[in-house]
Amino acid sequence: MRYNTSPFDGLPVVVKNLLIINGIFFLLKITGLGNFGGTDMGTLFGLHFFSSPLFKPWQLVTHMFMHGGFAHLALNMLGLFMLAPPLEYKWGSQRFLSFYLLTGVGAALFYSGVHAIEYLQLVQNVSAEDLRMVKMEGPGLWAERKNYTDVDLGRINALFNIPMVGASGAIYGVLLAFGMTFPNVELMMFPLPIPIKAKFFVLILGGLSIFRSLDANPGDNVAHLAHLGGMVVGFILIRLWRNRGDNGFGWGG
Repeated sequence: MRYNTSPFDGLPVVVKNLLIINGIFFLLKITGLGNFGGTDMGTLFGLHFFSSPLFKPWQLVTHMFMHGGFAHLALNMLGLFMLAPPLEYKWGSQRFLSFYLLTGVGAALFYSGVHAIEYLQLVQNVSAEDLRMVKMEGPGLWAERKNYTDVDLGRINALFNIPMVGASGAIYGVLLAFGMTFPNVELMMFPLPIPIKAKFFVLILGGLSIFRSLDANPGDNVAHLAHLGGMVVGFILIRLWRNRGDNGFGWGG
């Protein structure tokens, strides 16, 4: 008699490898083995604002494999573990990987685009000298370590120096895809012990992301714009694939 001994047994190949890669990145980060030339992994691989001297093009992808802490990693990987396998089995590994990466990058672009608009508004309220001071004080100066008396300068400093990390944009894209592909499958929304159909689950979380994005609480360090961006990009991709006549996309049974 044979027993499965690994939690990865039965997982499709892309989901399994995404879980492993995210775990490796996290271990490299907490052990310091992933630091290069005195630069920590968060600074090197987290997504920085395009105008920041810390921005590198690869961050549009690598930010998806960086996480702020174990709880952040665990929550995202739980979502991937629970929701992604049915999609990969239904769509195929290549299509699922494309969807995952495109929603992650699309979420990053959405997030950065909104911040670019914010940045253009902020720079109108500060002098060129003050703006040059903020740029010169980077890289690596975190906003909470600098007591700016000017709120706009503090926010610009945060845009330049605090990276966005996490797979949440891609995970929310996966959630949207699950809700569109398996709309009547019932999911549990913690802490409510009530099963909710996937299509309503998606609408609730999407609405919360919109509300939290508009709420703009300074103490909230969750990238709700990336969540919303992942869902928007995921919806657009599925609609495009459906319109092309591809099977397996859209509102299923």
